Amino acid sequence: LSELEALMERMKRLQEDKEDDEASQEEMATRFEKEKKESLLVISGGISAFPVPFSFDDEIVSTDVSRYIEDPGFGYKDFARRGEDHLPTFRAQDYTWENHGFSLVNRLYSDIGHLLDEKFRMVYNLTYNTMATHEDVDTTTLRRALFNYVHCMYGIRYDDYDYGEVNQLLERSLKVYIKTVTCYPERTTKRMYDSYWRQFKHSEKVHVNLLLMEARMQAELLYALRAITRHLT
Repeated sequence: LSELEALMERMKRLQEDKEDDEASQEEMATRFEKEKKESLLVISGGISAFPVPFSFDDEIVSTDVSRYIEDPGFGYKDFARRGEDHLPTFRAQDYTWENHGFSLVNRLYSDIGHLLDEKFRMVYNLTYNTMATHEDVDTTTLRRALFNYVHCMYGIRYDDYDYGEVNQLLERSLKVYIKTVTCYPERTTKRMYDSYWRQFKHSEKVHVNLLLMEARMQAELLYALRAITRHLT
């Protein structure tokens, strides 16, 4: 099967399995912990604990972004050290964007919550119902996996989501690309962009980038707004 056909087959199988047998809360928690720990081993630029069929090392551009920022040392850091047995988890049910973050940010800055919420929803729901040359395809499962994987990298867990879907739908090279774009965007290269979902249209792959950026922004907001809420109470 081609990369595209294999992905569509996995999506179909996931839907059938969900209808036949639903995972228990314990199983879903275990799958999240496994995915969270593995995400720490994914290193941008293609150096990974997972075997990938190519290396990006020779194409990483050492972009000097120091002239654009006040603190050149500022950058992404994994939310936990590798090898730790108990990694911190942010349970989304305890502090969600819809029920908590949205109202707080509106209090802090009038109407900004509505603008942010509209942006999140628009990017998340954006679809042409296509996958490359295939039409009338429901891509909800795939979009949800991309969004939730970014939150998983930041230690955010949704109790009602089965993270086994992430492992089945997002291949290893794509996970490397996701971490690079999300955490180290200045290291992203054209070869990395070209290397995944080769049969997909550019518009579909650009949508992936939009999803990753919005997921990261929402994850950062959740941590910041939760901290503000705790300070206020």
